[in-house]
Amino acid sequence: MLRKVRVVCNVVGGCLLSAALFMGEASALEPEHEVRRLMLATEAAVGAENWGEASEYLTRLQQMESEKPADYLYFRGRVMLESGHFNEARSAFEGYVSRAGSEGEHYTRALEMITRVEKARKNEQSGIEQATQPGSEPVAVIEPAGEGTLQNLRELYLADSDTQALVMHLNSLLDNAGWRPDERVKRLDRPADITYRVNRMNDALNIQEARREIGGRVTRSTESMNVFGINPSIDWNCEPAASACWIYDPRDGSRLMQLAERNGDAAEIARTLGKLIRTMQSRN
Repeated sequence: MLRKVRVVCNVVGGCLLSAALFMGEASALEPEHEVRRLMLATEAAVGAENWGEASEYLTRLQQMESEKPADYLYFRGRVMLESGHFNEARSAFEGYVSRAGSEGEHYTRALEMITRVEKARKNEQSGIEQATQPGSEPVAVIEPAGEGTLQNLRELYLADSDTQALVMHLNSLLDNAGWRPDERVKRLDRPADITYRVNRMNDALNIQEARREIGGRVTRSTESMNVFGINPSIDWNCEPAASACWIYDPRDGSRLMQLAERNGDAAEIARTLGKLIRTMQSRN
């Protein structure tokens, strides 16, 4: 049966000690080999339905700046679905389908998972319990991450604080929202043309923008935003003519981030950034 229970600790928790041990180990492998190793470990954990271990490996992958293979999005979707973060699960599965295409190893399964997310969200919203397919495990249903508790995010990302969890969650969303001139043309070996990463520095957020130029050279610029004295309600908008969505700067209303043209991703990123700013303001 589809049961509405708060089970993030069961799905993602129970791995805090092992995660701490894993996090403390420094790898001597080059980034591309370390990504491959962690991907293999993630695949094994998902196959064994060890969601806590899979979450730990995905968190480590998410913190690496190296380009991740398309399968990273599929496995991320699986973990997000099991932990009840439906917005992120659907975004990850759709990202996988877009990148891997119909030739992807998990293409059919990813489409099935998108349908499963739809049904789970509908059941959650209606409050009606519904039986799952025979032999399948019950789906853990909690509020979507955009509306869920900070405690859930801390457990999901194995974070020590609300702020750290929100930063990691925001960067995870940004990883899948990079801008390309044509969203229909994606190469697995080529990152997006414009990407962002956010880090906290005391009472400010450092927003790094990376732009890939002709020839493959990447230029990076960083803007610092002090969180005090600004409105945590972040505006966003998508412009089909520009094939882009924009996150607007709460200080002056100018364009802050240029993202892929996907309304759901932009809305969730704006909501998470606002929650991060609000949390930093209240904690201080």
